[in-house]
Amino acid sequence: MTNAPFGLHTIGQILVPVTDVERATAFYRDQLGIPFLFAFPGMAFFDADGVRLYLSEPEEAGFDGRATIYFRVPDIAAAVAALEERGLTFADQPHVVHRDGSTELWMAFLKDPDQNNIALMSEVPAASHG
Repeated sequence: MTNAPFGLHTIGQILVPVTDVERATAFYRDQLGIPFLFAFPGMAFFDADGVRLYLSEPEEAGFDGRATIYFRVPDIAAAVAALEERGLTFADQPHVVHRDGSTELWMAFLKDPDQNNIALMSEVPAASHG
């Protein structure tokens, strides 16, 4: 046994509960543009830059509910514009949610067809205000 502190670091898979996996697959693949991996009845899997996104019609009550997926993007305004061109509607426009001395964290939120939260996030150098 090691004395190294334990901590979780790498996400292997995120489950997003959906009511209609075919409709959700079209949204995540065609509108968000996430690479599709494979599907089984009631399930679909995507590759979100090495993190597997798992869409599922829940078989047990303990697996229904809401998910929030945060996607890093380099240019949040461009990402929002591209997704709006695909017909998506954001709950808000990109805005700063945190600022420290050197960095600003920007976010914008939308919903998938099952009302799960999709967030775009972008960490950028703090704007100089002078």
